[in-house]
Amino acid sequence: MNQQRPNPSVKALGSFIFLSRWLQAPLYVGLIAAQGVYVYHFMLELAHLIMDAPTLTEKEIMLIVLALIDVVMIANLLVMVIVGGYETFVSRLNLDNHPDQPEWLSHVNAGVLKVKLATALIGISSINLLQTFINLGGKNPVDHENVMWQVLVHLTFVVSALMLAITDRISTKTATEARAHH
Repeated sequence: MNQQRPNPSVKALGSFIFLSRWLQAPLYVGLIAAQGVYVYHFMLELAHLIMDAPTLTEKEIMLIVLALIDVVMIANLLVMVIVGGYETFVSRLNLDNHPDQPEWLSHVNAGVLKVKLATALIGISSINLLQTFINLGGKNPVDHENVMWQVLVHLTFVVSALMLAITDRISTKTATEARAHH
C-alpha cells in the first residue's frame, strides 16, 4: 500500500489549528470569576434574609428564597459550561476515579451539553416566572404585557430544549446505527 507522508506545512497548520483550542481557556477562567460574583451576591441575599427575617412577610421570604435558588441554578449552569465545555472543547480534566467527578461528565459531548444547558435555562426561567406570578397583585403593579413576554420566552426555551433533545437523540441513534453496520 502506498502511503504518502503528510506535507510538513499542512501538518504544522493542522497542529496550529488544534492548538488554538487553548484560546478558550481564559474564557473558562473568566466564567469562574463570574461564578465568584454569584457566590458574593448569594451571600448578600442570604445575609439580607437572615438579618431582616423578623420583619419580612411570608411572601417576601419566598421571593428572597426564590432569588437564592435562581443564583444557585445559574451557578450550576456555570459549572456545566465551565467543566463540560473545557472537557469537550479544550482538554481532558483527567478526573477518572475521582470521588467527586460528576456522573454526567463521563458521557458529555457537545449535544449532551446543549441539552443540559437548555434544561438549566428552563429551570432559571421557571424561577423568574414564578417570582413574577407571586408579585401579581402585590404593592408594585406588574405590567401584564411583560408577563406575557416572560411566558412566551419561557415557552420558547421549552420548545428549543425539546427540539435540541430530539435532534441529539436522532443524531445519537444515527451514529449508533452507522457503527453497527460497520
